[in-house]
Amino acid sequence: MTTPAAPVVERADEKNRYEILVDGELVGLAAYLDRGAQRVFYHTEINDAFSGKGLAARLVQHALTDTRDNGKRIVPVCPYVAKFVKKHDEFDDATDRVTPEILNWLREELD
Repeated sequence: MTTPAAPVVERADEKNRYEILVDGELVGLAAYLDRGAQRVFYHTEINDAFSGKGLAARLVQHALTDTRDNGKRIVPVCPYVAKFVKKHDEFDDATDRVTPEILNWLREELD
């Protein structure tokens, strides 16, 4: 019996998202749009067959660390990302508040 490979998180800039793969299979993503120096996270999902395994937390941890390490500010529009940053104060110094201006901008970008 083979042991499944450890999940791998990759940034897919061409798709504006971070992806988490298990054994090479895409099982989740954290979507974002860049707004100047801000990276606006607006959606996170994990395939139902892989839920409850901590993959969303691993994905978001990697995405936020990568964002901060690349000098960008985190804007947690996605409810999961917002909940994550509230529990992980190590991202406080790199997180911006979600404002009506950002939400309007995001709505226009996604239309």
